[in-house]
Amino acid sequence: MTTSGPEDFTIGGRSTVRDVLFDAEHRLRNAGVPSPSVDAAEIVAFALDTTRGRLFLQEELSEEQKVHIERLLTRRLARVPLQHLLGTAAFRYLDVAVGPGVFIPRPETELLAEAAIRELNARPAEERIAVDLCSGSGIVAIALATECEDSTVCAVEWDDDAVVWTRRNVETHQAAADARRSRMTVEHADATTVAEPGQALDGLAGTVAVVASNPPYIPNQMVPREPEVRDHEPHVALFGGEDGLDVIRGVAVTAARLLRPGGLLVIEHADVQGVDAGPAGVPGVLASLRAEDPWAVSAGLPAGAPAFVDVVDRIDLNGLPRFTLARKAGLR
Repeated sequence: MTTSGPEDFTIGGRSTVRDVLFDAEHRLRNAGVPSPSVDAAEIVAFALDTTRGRLFLQEELSEEQKVHIERLLTRRLARVPLQHLLGTAAFRYLDVAVGPGVFIPRPETELLAEAAIRELNARPAEERIAVDLCSGSGIVAIALATECEDSTVCAVEWDDDAVVWTRRNVETHQAAADARRSRMTVEHADATTVAEPGQALDGLAGTVAVVASNPPYIPNQMVPREPEVRDHEPHVALFGGEDGLDVIRGVAVTAARLLRPGGLLVIEHADVQGVDAGPAGVPGVLASLRAEDPWAVSAGLPAGAPAFVDVVDRIDLNGLPRFTLARKAGLR
């Protein structure tokens, strides 16, 4: 008869990749970690300097490799995000560096990027100017620059910690953008005021074809359930005021200043901030926004005129409201 104990739930005497994967997945599942199978495989592959698809080529593990896996696994069991352990996050065709201080890109945001990329590619080359507001890791800006030839893309990030990651990732992917004859820049600035007179993007007013944004949109009083989000994501990237819409309102005005007539704003929101939310939803905010002095002049709109038209909402792959499209009012 065997005796069960703590030693049964550590990598300890396990010597093969198959054994270690089984053990890691079992422990992650018992700890309530989402996608335990994927996380276990990613951790083991990372520790072995290989990929998940090539793990089957591995068999025996060295003691050093087992120790490395155990250290990573212990941190994941403590709900440190997998992307922080790996140092990167995947997004569309790219990987970007992430870590403490910057929001980890989510798969849902790939749909926002896709909509922005399609719009930018549909424009003549001389009009392919885009701005990514609340850029964080910079991934949406990088996706635009590397998937749209002859584009000029500016990433705007306000937070001191996050902008370090923005610049790092833009620099890493600059060669890929150069290959598409695209230009990327980073502005360390507030997305809600960056287009005001005298601010960094004042000179782009009325020229931008696409503004994309994944802003903070969680109401201040709501505490995320997931420990990975609650304990490890920067709060400045999560919370958007009492109703979650403070930053979104500012981003909407910035977009109205920057966009050319007919230009497209693509903005992400929570699944409870879609059309059904009415005035408390992002489509409602954009549809009701009217040009006001003094920013009406810089936006090229008559005071009191709607800032956006053709406001529509889009769902994500789970069928939930996820992002809104709106066109700048005025003659194209």
